Amino acid sequence: MAKRIVILGGGESGVGAAILAQQQGFAVFLSDFGKIKENYKNDLVKNNIDFEEEQHTQEKILNTDLVIKSPGISDKVPIIKAIIEKGIPIESEIEFASKYTDAKIIAITGSNGKTTTTLLTYEILKNAGLNVQVAGNVGNSFAREVAKNQYDYFVLEVSSFQLDNCYTFHPDIAVLLNITPDHLDRYGYEFDGYIRAKYRIIQNLTDNDSFIFCSDDEVINKYNSELAKGTRLPFSIKKTENQAGYLENNQIKININQNQLSMSIYELALQGKHNIYNSMAAAITSNVLKIRKDSVRESLMHFKGVEHRLEYVIKVHGIQFVNDSKATNVNSTWYGLESVKRPIVWIAGGTDKGNDYSQLNHLVKSKVKAIVCLGVDNTKLIEAFKDIVPVITETQSMIEAVGMSYKLSKKGDTVLLSPACASFDLFKNYEDRGRQFKNCVYNL
Repeated sequence: MAKRIVILGGGESGVGAAILAQQQGFAVFLSDFGKIKENYKNDLVKNNIDFEEEQHTQEKILNTDLVIKSPGISDKVPIIKAIIEKGIPIESEIEFASKYTDAKIIAITGSNGKTTTTLLTYEILKNAGLNVQVAGNVGNSFAREVAKNQYDYFVLEVSSFQLDNCYTFHPDIAVLLNITPDHLDRYGYEFDGYIRAKYRIIQNLTDNDSFIFCSDDEVINKYNSELAKGTRLPFSIKKTENQAGYLENNQIKININQNQLSMSIYELALQGKHNIYNSMAAAITSNVLKIRKDSVRESLMHFKGVEHRLEYVIKVHGIQFVNDSKATNVNSTWYGLESVKRPIVWIAGGTDKGNDYSQLNHLVKSKVKAIVCLGVDNTKLIEAFKDIVPVITETQSMIEAVGMSYKLSKKGDTVLLSPACASFDLFKNYEDRGRQFKNCVYNL
């Protein structure tokens, strides 16, 4: 008799896990408290997977050996409490999928920059001719990719939510870019809980594995003394001593086992301080995998960047419009504001995740001439900047926000959509928000 697996959540992660579990001979039942999208429903029907939507039937869920929970579901929801009470083990889809592949795993996490670093690393490996796939929090779910094809390498973007229910997950290379307060609502507003969730990425590392991290990050330095594992490969733009990657005279230097790569920061396809960090992390990973230096350099020079992350849209009458919809937390927005060199009309707001805007004060004061709030409730945002920015207006739709920002800017300005918040009050997700922004800009 096949073991029974129940999967909670019918999005990419849940459906991917269901397909893999079915393939591995488990009896599978998937349950989603909301409506399942048409394309995912088709996947389930095509694979003869039993499912329900818009409800959680306890009898069907609690008679199982294992629950695989989608990352978005909080431990506070009633069905999860019931599962925990019954002592049924809960795993994340990343944990489950990792048991069914022999591929080398490069796992990348951090509060910011993880999508860019993941796609950049994937690009370098693919261009070097490796049999590699990208998955996790970007692209398809890890489980779906494991079920579909045989790969030698996986580059995974993993979030703290995906790591929460990981116990044996064991990457060969783990990358930790930075840790700043984010998703604190999920961790009882305790920063320590969120930090420890991120550190689960290295909990099973041995000395044969590589731990690549930013040694300029104070939180990482503090927690490393207690939690660091694996062979440590730090990178920095502030110091050069004992670093696997560092900056010297505007040259990135990567130096592992006397194998040195050096490259001018002006040659990088991705500009801005945050992207020096992202490029270093990807280059160190490539160096560990012994990819040829000229191949790495080539990829770093020609990488296209990530949609919705500081994406230059178009200029309208000399006003540059920039889509940074992926900036869903304050620290991400800090990088966005920091990278723009012209006066800014800033479109911000959305679902607040316990944001502290004070760290933006200095940048906002020196760069932002007007704020266009785009959210159902903008009170906190207005309160934070009303004494710093002369013009703050409120809008309730993207078309209104783009129109207003266009009115408030003049030739030589930049309109920056960098919300610092989640998108769920007015949009499906940050991609929907970014696409609406671009459409409205093209229609000006």
